[in-house]
Amino acid sequence: MDDPHLARVRRKTAVLAAGFALLTGAGVPNAAIDMDWLCRTWPAPADDRFNFALLLRNLRCMVGNYLDAGVTRFVLAGVVEDAEDRKQCEKAVGVGLSVCRLRVELPVVRQRLSRRHADEPEALRWHLDRSGELDAILDRAQVQDFTVDATHHRVDEAAAIVLGAAGWR
Repeated sequence: MDDPHLARVRRKTAVLAAGFALLTGAGVPNAAIDMDWLCRTWPAPADDRFNFALLLRNLRCMVGNYLDAGVTRFVLAGVVEDAEDRKQCEKAVGVGLSVCRLRVELPVVRQRLSRRHADEPEALRWHLDRSGELDAILDRAQVQDFTVDATHHRVDEAAAIVLGAAGWR
């Protein structure tokens, strides 16, 4: 089930797509939302480095539309850096969330980033710096309900583990 066109996307995005496919295959009405795209605009406000406020506004709108369409499960891929971010995401979705920290060993992350951004030295440098920064932030924050180490799992395996841990399989 590993899809070769997903090779250049982030692991969390690939697991999101695989989770969507698994739920769809099981007949569960679901929506997959890559939260990175809900805040992708430039420039971000000076006081909101990753445009989180915009992400929340867009998420609120989308959730209502999906619920009206009959969705019963939301699979979200994104970064929740602290307890307040988690609370705000829960408020935007309107229900409590099962938050999974999808973990990949940093040397593997760095290898993947080096392949993904081989022709983009500035982007590579930023992502390499951010990966270590984010790993430390998430270690301190501990906002997850469970962690799945996806270092050595295929994408479809990681998605099945995540859905199982959330109680959806």
